[in-house]
Amino acid sequence: MVRIFQILAVVLAGAAAFLFWRGDSDMTFVVSVLAACSFFLSIRYQMKARIDERNAAAKKVAADDEDNDEQILPHS
Repeated sequence: MVRIFQILAVVLAGAAAFLFWRGDSDMTFVVSVLAACSFFLSIRYQMKARIDERNAAAKKVAADDEDNDEQILPHS
């Protein structure tokens, strides 16, 4: 998903440059906004993936610590 938004942002930025060159300022603005949105969506999905990885690692560490506690101090 990240790669799709990055590619879309580059394509839209190229289209905006072409429209700017042609002098179509209204469409340049619209396409530039869409390019910026695509770029920031790719950043959002990257951050979400990193946060999910950190949460999964933290849960694994917490589960490992819990297992170690049970091995050291067995329940009576």
